[in-house]
Amino acid sequence: MAIASGELQQIFLLIADETAKNRDRLCELDGVIGDGDHGLAMDTGWQAASKAVLQLDENDVSPTALFNIAAKAFLNAVGASSGPLYATAFMRAGTAVKDKHVLSDDDFLIAFSAMAQGIQDRGKAEIGEKTMIDAWKPAADAATEARRTGANVSACLEAAVRAAHDGCEATRGMVAAKGRASRLGDRAIGHIDPGAASAVIIIEAMSAFLAQRDG
Repeated sequence: MAIASGELQQIFLLIADETAKNRDRLCELDGVIGDGDHGLAMDTGWQAASKAVLQLDENDVSPTALFNIAAKAFLNAVGASSGPLYATAFMRAGTAVKDKHVLSDDDFLIAFSAMAQGIQDRGKAEIGEKTMIDAWKPAADAATEARRTGANVSACLEAAVRAAHDGCEATRGMVAAKGRASRLGDRAIGHIDPGAASAVIIIEAMSAFLAQRDG
């Protein structure tokens, strides 16, 4: 089943709603090992991106244009920290589905993987460094592997959610190698990375939308 720009708009809206619901929890997580503002940044960024894409005519905007507009809106709203990471994610997703008017299930999964790769490239992060990549990278790999075995897109995102959860939980035992948390050394152990936690929320929202669509 094809995913058109209208469906992408709804995915952005759902992510924005879920991020808003979890804003305070994300700030609490970040308050332990960071600046305490990750929830605010994610809420602000996704609200801005959602508002920008919802203003577009779904019948007159390509997925690539939608992703690029979301990138600009997110970056304008959140200029530092997670802003450039998610702006890059959206731009990579847009490039990955260039010239597509609607997205096939494979196209959507390619865009999903491109988001994860964009975040990793921009943040120069690797698995095990206590960042959002510890959730995003396993999620993208799990979705790709599930598709390779014949799973539909909903099942692929369900696999992504499970991998993201596991990756997020694994950050609890890690020493941070990036950002403010890296200054804490062993004191960061025992605490979940807030970026990984917000990644789980985002991927869960995508999965929920696709499950409802295909249900």
